[in-house]
Parts: sequence; structure tokens; C-alpha cells
Amino acid sequence: MKEIVYQTQGTCSKLIRLVGDGGRIVSVEFLGGCHGNLQGIASLVKGMKYQDVIDRVEGIQCGMKPTSCPDQLARALRQLQAEETAK
Repeated sequence: MKEIVYQTQGTCSKLIRLVGDGGRIVSVEFLGGCHGNLQGIASLVKGMKYQDVIDRVEGIQCGMKPTSCPDQLARALRQLQAEETAK
């Protein structure tokens, strides 16, 4: 199992705490942001493969911002994926 804390950029959420194991999401916790929506995202992606989530949420924008909390989750998952394969 691998845990990372990812500092988001350009969103209302400030951090994403992400735990993964063997390419699957164990848990996701957002600090800050729209609490109900982010709880929903965290619940929906639990147990999913990293790449499946990345494929679905990468590039999503929030209003006029070039990113969003789901997009930041994809970036955090890419980091977690890289750290898992580097070990």
C-alpha cells in the first residue's frame, strides 16, 4: 500500500490524501473544496483502477479555471502510479 499527499493547484481544495494498492484506489480524501461533491467523488472512485479514473476525469475544468478537483485527482493518481512503479 502506498499513500501520498498531493498539494493541489488552482482549485478550492488544498490537498488530496490518496492511498493506493497495486494500481487500485483504496481511499481518497480532499481537504477543502465543496465537501459534499468531493465526498461523492471519493466514494465513487474507491476500488477503481488508477487509469480508469484518470481516463474519466483528466482535463475536466471548473468554470473558467484550466483545472478542477477531478483533474487534480487525475494528476495525483499519475504521481501515485509513478511512485508505485518506481519502487
